[in-house]
Amino acid sequence: PEREGAKQVLQQVKQMGQGVSRLHTIWADGGFDGNPFLMWVMDVCRWIVEVVLRPEQTKGFVLL
Repeated sequence: PEREGAKQVLQQVKQMGQGVSRLHTIWADGGFDGNPFLMWVMDVCRWIVEVVLRPEQTKGFVLL
């Protein structure tokens, strides 16, 4: 699942230390929505995940 893969990637990014010291907010699509994942990122990485959804009336790819 996307969230489990994201956890692995974010743990590797977190290990970069000072190289990502300015990282604060991560924008993600609806596949990363869900309180357990959002709380995991906040607790483990100390970052904020902001889920960005396309407008409901649109179909296909939309640049947000």
